[in-house]
Amino acid sequence: MSEALFGAPAGLLQRLHRSEVRVPDLRAAVDRLDPAGLGPDVELSVLDGVRGPMLVLDDTGRRTRVLLGELAVEMTRARVAATSDGVGTALTAWLARRPVPDRVAAASGIAVLDWTDTRQATLGWRVVVVRDALVVPWRPSRTATLPSVHQTRSAALGRAAVVEGELQVEGPVGLWTSTDAAGIDSAVLVRPEALLAQLARRGLPLRDAHLVVTPHRPVACAEAPVARRLVAEATDACATLPWRAVADLGWA
Repeated sequence: MSEALFGAPAGLLQRLHRSEVRVPDLRAAVDRLDPAGLGPDVELSVLDGVRGPMLVLDDTGRRTRVLLGELAVEMTRARVAATSDGVGTALTAWLARRPVPDRVAAASGIAVLDWTDTRQATLGWRVVVVRDALVVPWRPSRTATLPSVHQTRSAALGRAAVVEGELQVEGPVGLWTSTDAAGIDSAVLVRPEALLAQLARRGLPLRDAHLVVTPHRPVACAEAPVARRLVAEATDACATLPWRAVADLGWA
C-alpha cells in the first residue's frame, strides 16, 4: 500500500504533525459508511478474529480481507489525519481502489500499457477498469482459470481498439489523448497503425515513427530523434519504442 491508496498525499505541513490512526477510528469509519454508495454487489463487514478485527469486502464474487490493525498502520504511515473526516475519506479512497472482480474485468476491462516492473523499465499490457474517475488495474484472482484470463485479456484488447480520443499535432509531435476516460490513453496502441494513419492525414507522415509512452498519460508519436529528446526532458517515468515493437509486448 502507499499514500495513493488513501487519496491525495498529505500537505507539507500536515506531514510534520503525524497522528496515529487506531483500530477504533477505522471501525467507526466503517460504521458511518453508506452501503448504498458502494454499489449493489458490494458488501462490507467487520469480523472479530484471533488476530483482531478484520475488514471483509465482498464484491461481485471476489472477497478481500484485511486486518483493521494493518490498515490503521498503513494509514498512519501515509499521514492520514486521525480524525473522523480524515479516516473516513481515506477509507472511501481505499475502497474505490479495491481489487477488480474477475467478472467485472471480463465484462468491462480495457487493455492499456503499464509498467511490468518496480524499476519502471519495461512496458506491458494490463487490463484495467474505469471506476468513477479512477483507473483500477485487474489482477486475476486465485480462482481465475487460464482460459478465462485469456478471454478477459482478448476482450479488453477489443474494447481498447474502439476507445475514442483526440489527436493534436504540434510541430513534429503528435499527441493522442483519450476522451472516453482519463488514464486509458495508451489503449490507442492496440492499433498503432491507425494512429500513424491519422497523423499522415493531419500532415505529419513519419518514416521512423517512435512512440513515447507514459503510463496513464497521453501518448506522443514522433521521429526517433524527437522521441528520444522528449524522453530525456520528461519529469515522469516514460519509455520510447518503435511503433512496430508494440506487437511484441507481453502482459504486465
